[in-house]
Amino acid sequence: MSAKLNEVQNATVGMAVGCIEVLCLQPLNYCKNMIQQGQPLSFKPSVLYRGVGANCVNMGSCTMIQFAVGGSLKGIANGGDKNKKLSPLQEMACGVGAGVTSAFVGSPLELIMIQQQRKGGNVVETFKSIANPNNFLRGWIGTAVREGLWTCGYLSIPPIVRGYLMETYPDKFDTQAKARIPAALLGGLFACYLTHPFDTIKTCMQGDIERMTYDSFTKTGAKIWSESSLPGFYRGATFRYGRMVIAVGMMDTLQGMIGPLLYPDAFKE
Repeated sequence: MSAKLNEVQNATVGMAVGCIEVLCLQPLNYCKNMIQQGQPLSFKPSVLYRGVGANCVNMGSCTMIQFAVGGSLKGIANGGDKNKKLSPLQEMACGVGAGVTSAFVGSPLELIMIQQQRKGGNVVETFKSIANPNNFLRGWIGTAVREGLWTCGYLSIPPIVRGYLMETYPDKFDTQAKARIPAALLGGLFACYLTHPFDTIKTCMQGDIERMTYDSFTKTGAKIWSESSLPGFYRGATFRYGRMVIAVGMMDTLQGMIGPLLYPDAFKE
């Protein structure tokens, strides 16, 4: 998200970035979801990419919302001065606000994807099977917490870390590209391990819409704790961290490339 772009421009950049990320990294997402639910893995490409359509819409629309809302919040925070640098706390608050907002769209779309991954079928069949008001926002709390911290991790943490490294160690980090790698590692670490327990609860709930094993958010958390203690909340974390590190670096790079490519006039000094 950029304070130099308006809401529509930020949304367009976000949609493009989100779809590219999903098409590249969907297999890691599939593996993470199956391990969290204790389901067997398949390495057939047709299974690895099961639910990719719903996830493209999910990530594309959520990233679009996150970029648009985050850009608007940055505009409010800088008082309309596009060249004003925000404090780290302001950057992080904008990221969290953008992520929580996107959960209203992302949670139902992830429900469709996870049901497809578990049971197969196309988007239309899956949608019909879950078309119930009690199901559509199932797992929303976990999604909101995860998306708030994830958005902070990929939109707010990397610029903060990059700026710090380039200012503090100008000899070692004399370009954006050099500072981007540690920024992506730290952003991915922050986004993954703080949010993974919430993501595990959310995934278990959405994989079990029949409520045979997992009921409410708090009851699901209690069941995972009783069965596996703390490690149970971090099932699939390796796949998720791998995806997040790649995604943070990819999205940080892409937003810096696609914005100026689509809207060069907005970035003229």
